Amino acid sequence: MLVYQDLLTGDELLSDSFPYKEIVNGILWEVEGKWVVQGAVDVDIGANPSAEGADEDEKVDDAAVKVVDIVDTFRLQEQPPFDKKQFVAYIKKYIKLLTPKLDAEKQEEFKKGVEGATKFLLSKLSDLQFFVGESMHDDSTIVFAYYKEGATDPTFLFFGHGLKEVKC
Repeated sequence: MLVYQDLLTGDELLSDSFPYKEIVNGILWEVEGKWVVQGAVDVDIGANPSAEGADEDEKVDDAAVKVVDIVDTFRLQEQPPFDKKQFVAYIKKYIKLLTPKLDAEKQEEFKKGVEGATKFLLSKLSDLQFFVGESMHDDSTIVFAYYKEGATDPTFLFFGHGLKEVKC
């Protein structure tokens, strides 16, 4: 199994069990998330607790909740939305922090493609949700989520250059 960690913080943000598609010249990775039900599942094992004298306090809490698989699996933490000025400031800071951590070839790819990726994200800014890894570090790679037209499940966007592949 492969896990993709944030190159800046080491937080796990993705794994190979979530296939991705490269978009915007490979700068962004697009991953389809899914809403899933987590919690109690009604299982009939044929026992009748009332006939067996079970007490009320022996019941389990059947509070089932809907979560997004990627957010739940990697414990992503939602952040407040950015306005255009804040977003551009974040991208500038991110480029400055990430670029020195990349090898020369990746630096060139990133520098060539990050402007197009930024424009793509800016075009969706009002529709984006923003997430960071579990550590909630200030210098984290941000994971973006939005709903494609007519979709009921979110689509996630990752800066591919900001992820480090680790074998588990």
